[in-house]
Amino acid sequence: MTSAIADRAVAMALEAGASQAEAVVVDGARALTRFANNELHQNVSEDDVWINLRFVDGQRIGVASGNSIDDEALERLARSAAETARLQPEQEWFRSLPGPAPVPLAEGAFALATAEADPELRAEAAAAVIAAARAVEAQAFGLAETSAETISVVNSLGVDVSEQRSRARVMTVMMGPGGGTGYAEQVAVDVEAIEASAIGHEAAQRTAAMANPIELPAGDYPVVLDHYATMDLALWLGAVGFNAQDVQEQQSFFEPGKVVASPLISLADDGTDQLGTPASFDYEGVAKQRVPLLEHGVCRALVHDSKSAAAEGVPSTGHALPAPNPWGPNPLNLSMAPGEMSREEVLGGLERGLLVTRFHYTNAVHPRQVRITGMTKDGLFLVEDGKIVAPVRNLRFTQSYLDALAAVEAVSRERRAVDGDDYLGTIVVPALRIGSFSFTGTTEH
Repeated sequence: MTSAIADRAVAMALEAGASQAEAVVVDGARALTRFANNELHQNVSEDDVWINLRFVDGQRIGVASGNSIDDEALERLARSAAETARLQPEQEWFRSLPGPAPVPLAEGAFALATAEADPELRAEAAAAVIAAARAVEAQAFGLAETSAETISVVNSLGVDVSEQRSRARVMTVMMGPGGGTGYAEQVAVDVEAIEASAIGHEAAQRTAAMANPIELPAGDYPVVLDHYATMDLALWLGAVGFNAQDVQEQQSFFEPGKVVASPLISLADDGTDQLGTPASFDYEGVAKQRVPLLEHGVCRALVHDSKSAAAEGVPSTGHALPAPNPWGPNPLNLSMAPGEMSREEVLGGLERGLLVTRFHYTNAVHPRQVRITGMTKDGLFLVEDGKIVAPVRNLRFTQSYLDALAAVEAVSRERRAVDGDDYLGTIVVPALRIGSFSFTGTTEH
């Protein structure tokens, strides 16, 4: 269905005078069950079709989008895109939309169980989390969500690709006696792979352990970053470091061959990593390549869309966002390589320092240095001789994530898929031990 809609939209754009045209159609369903104060309180769902039409008139480009798919609506969409294009200045960078090329479909991008998940299934997941919270006299807040979509990209040069994708997530924050809080989540393509009870117990254990935290002064501490905290490092590197447009505009630290991290750190964008949420092609219908961003701490490659690739005379790597796109290409399937130690061994090597569950409200102070400010949240612990000895009040930090990655001493074998929000999709990461991390302030909680 989505491919046929895209075909019709492209044909109408050509009839309206386009020299080239491209249509992206996403037919998706998303459902969300929320819980708070140990009670289910909301179930919502949405089914929608979204169409994005790019109209090319020489080097002028216009884009229009909508969610009506009858012929009259598609004709209006084509006229709107045409009118927009003819009001635009010529885009000197533009050469052509991508041409057709093989697009191998990634395994594991779709699970029927997720597409067919009903409110009862999500409620059962929430109930399992709530039961774990009640066992430690805590209150659970969070969500269970499922989504599935069919995406098609068609253009007038012969690109015609379609794929089904799905995603499920269970997330909770708990609040318990003595001011304790805890966090846990799991993301998977297949909802049946999510162990809601295990997520609940993970958060509950943190919540109980965080009761009556002690206060530590600001300063530089060795740390172990659990998977949720490591995700934030990968997210910010992806957001400001490996976008080819940012490099072309001299807004990134990236230089080929430059050492920016420990030899223990390798980071790729890999749409085939089945620990994450695989995808086979981007919003221009170009096959996603596995792009080695960092190899053993060394800058290797960048992600490209057709615009950034044209500026350098190289092929797109399949990382385009929907047009119009002022941000450039994005790595949406970040995957950090595992290490050789168990998480327990990574923690066991910390003589005296902090175990950080996750970071919260992080913002860039200096994007080119990947200098980030934020705070810890929902699980900060003092560690001595590899053992947790006390919960700690949250600390604020300002830290170059590049400097942090340069100080990595150990990487866990275990990796987890963590939600990188709508901006960077699903991110697969290990836990890290870092020799020094700069905490600049204390908090009251």
